[in-house]
Amino acid sequence: MQDGGVVRCNLNMTRPSSPETESQTLRALLEMRELLVKGEFRPGERIREIPLAARLRVSRTPLRLVLERLAHEGLLQARPSGGFVARGFTVQEILDSIELRGVLEGTAARLAAERLQSREEAAGLFRCIEATEDLLRKQVPGVEMIAGYIPLNASFHEQFLDLAKSTMLRRALEQALALPFASPNAFVASEAESEGRPEALRISLHQHRAIADAIANREGTRAEAVAREHARMTLRDVRLALRERRFDGIPGASLLRLPEAV
Repeated sequence: MQDGGVVRCNLNMTRPSSPETESQTLRALLEMRELLVKGEFRPGERIREIPLAARLRVSRTPLRLVLERLAHEGLLQARPSGGFVARGFTVQEILDSIELRGVLEGTAARLAAERLQSREEAAGLFRCIEATEDLLRKQVPGVEMIAGYIPLNASFHEQFLDLAKSTMLRRALEQALALPFASPNAFVASEAESEGRPEALRISLHQHRAIADAIANREGTRAEAVAREHARMTLRDVRLALRERRFDGIPGASLLRLPEAV
């Protein structure tokens, strides 16, 4: 995952390559994704391969693999005449990507409950919850609280995906999370100065505990329903950020195509 989560990158290269080449290509992939998310390329801007290869310090062949991977993820778009352009995203596409994450994470929570072999396997979920509770009790300033919350939130989501024990589901979710604003943490940073921030984090924590309890008690249907509802909280954050035009700290905000009024 991104944005405080764990990113497991698989380039799916079909041609033989040395470990050194694969390492360089992976580095270039991560750097190029970061450039796109930070707004180094405007939506619709053509990606010029020769200067980009020099900037990323790779040859044209691994660069082509990187660009193809990012097009597969949805951050780039192939041009009919060849090459790639940076993609822009509509508000509806953001909402759809979050809905998709909810479906996949709901499935992950259900499988985690159904495949749990012992309650001890879920202990990490409860440790994340306890650490988050400690953080919220401290009542630290908004920015500090968000900085502490983001890694705990990412760890919780990563752990119940691990408990699902499904390689196929992980691949599907990683594909959905390739778009930066689909991450569970994507809109958390925008909450730092929001008046409703403490209450929103408490609601999120309450849902974390409900998911963890359902998984630990092997209640698959309940775990799935709460995990889906939990993902829908991000839809609220999106709409609030759009209404207030508050995009600081949101990865990929420069790629959004916003309506004149929301």
